[in-house]
Amino acid sequence: MAILRFPSTILLLLLLNLSLMSSYAIRVNTHNLLEATLPQIPELPKPQIPEIPKPELPELPKPEFPALPKPELPELPKFEIPTLPEIPKPELPTLPKPELPEIPKPEVPKLP
Repeated sequence: MAILRFPSTILLLLLLNLSLMSSYAIRVNTHNLLEATLPQIPELPKPQIPEIPKPELPELPKPEFPALPKPELPELPKFEIPTLPEIPKPELPTLPKPELPEIPKPEVPKLP
């Protein structure tokens, strides 16, 4: 069986050649686009719209309302806030401080 092996240099040269060919084609096409002239399109006349007369509306008389008297509110009676007697603050009894018994520390043997 035959094994086809392309050296990496041939693949790199092929890739370089293809990229250069495509960039040249793009440059030529852009140059042709810049030099191309477009055909002149004739301007069409603008259509004329006939003027429509504005409708005249008759003036309506403004309605007149009778003046209303300003309502007077009756004065509200002032309420007196009753004073409350002072409440004595409750005193908490003092609690004795709890004493914890001493716990003996365990002795750890030293490592040689």
